[in-house]
Amino acid sequence: MPGTVLLLAASPAGKGCLVDAASVLPVLAAVPPAVLAGTDTANVVELADPLEPQAVLTRLRAAAAAPGPLTVFITGQLQLDRKQRLVHLALARTTPSTVRYTALPWHWVREELRLRAPGTTTLVLDLHADAETWELLRTRPLDSGHSSAVYGRIAPPPGRRTVAVPSYMRAVATILRSGRRPALAELHQQALARVGSEGYADLVLGAPGVVREADPHSVIAAAVQSGRHLDAEALAARHEQTAVQAHGPGSPEALHWAEVRADLAMFAGDAVRSCRAWLGVASARLAAGQSAADPDVESAVDRAHHQWGRIDDPARARELGPALADLRTRVPGRRQGALDHVQQQLQRLSS
Repeated sequence: MPGTVLLLAASPAGKGCLVDAASVLPVLAAVPPAVLAGTDTANVVELADPLEPQAVLTRLRAAAAAPGPLTVFITGQLQLDRKQRLVHLALARTTPSTVRYTALPWHWVREELRLRAPGTTTLVLDLHADAETWELLRTRPLDSGHSSAVYGRIAPPPGRRTVAVPSYMRAVATILRSGRRPALAELHQQALARVGSEGYADLVLGAPGVVREADPHSVIAAAVQSGRHLDAEALAARHEQTAVQAHGPGSPEALHWAEVRADLAMFAGDAVRSCRAWLGVASARLAAGQSAADPDVESAVDRAHHQWGRIDDPARARELGPALADLRTRVPGRRQGALDHVQQQLQRLSS
């Protein structure tokens, strides 16, 4: 059967706008309909900054009645009806005081898709929430029904006087423009990897309609796999800073992220940065009271030693060598001759 695709991008006009939702439509529209739908042929319906919730409901109802696979791409912002505390998708005329009358209630989306056959409906979402809605969604997941597969993200409100970019949906569209539609779970992970450190605070949506906090380790791993080492390092650095502020520099949480950063430097081929980071981890563990025989301390010194041996620049190796030698006197490790090796290499570098 032919597929059906509904492209909906909506955000309020004026100062209430949180995200430039419609900016992603030209990129999505450039994707062949069959690729958008994952079928041999497809019909595409596009709604750009619609004005009336009833008009959106009419298009949604018609799309839901189609017998073949249905894929709904929604980009926009979520706001609360303050009287009933219901989540709405803001439309072009929506203001905080008129949400109930000018925005699309999210439960309309759920109800229109509820009776479709399981396995035939997919929602791909890139949504920004205002502050009030964001706090609600952190404890009460967005309910999109149990018969639809849901992929995407909900982002917190951007900074004041800032209009966000729908980077997740743009990443999805860019991947699909290659002409190949990977499995939806794979497409979702590839898009998250492209969002990278920007998406560290997002609520990530995964099938079937389950909301979970974004796992920063997964986002970091995906960024490394795609060669985006700077994004991976930036995300890990932010988590380390948060851990230091919350728990102290010698805390297990802070040391964990310091180790992640040391590994990221290794993956990026930066032996100097990795060696320095592992030296710092070892020193911090010792300063926190861990013994020289502690496996975590030994591992940190061993890794610093390994990375030091991979430094090509003699000047940088000479710079880090004394600190490594000092640690090796305190943490000889389980490999015989480790301290002798450092001292011999330092003599060779000096001559």
